[in-house]
Amino acid sequence: MRIASIVLIVWLIAGAVAAGQRNYYTGSVENCNQVATIAVTILAGPLNYFGMNPKIACQTPQPSK
Repeated sequence: MRIASIVLIVWLIAGAVAAGQRNYYTGSVENCNQVATIAVTILAGPLNYFGMNPKIACQTPQPSK
């Protein structure tokens, strides 16, 4: 159990570093696309360094007129 916890922490740290290298943390978050892309990049972890470049496109409902 301890090894799995360490692997999970290292995995998430690698994903957070990858998101930082892609400058996802700079500027303000303007829509759900940016939040989702950051989250998926962090969850993808080390896979980012093997060519995975996740991008998410959210479709949010527009307010009625």
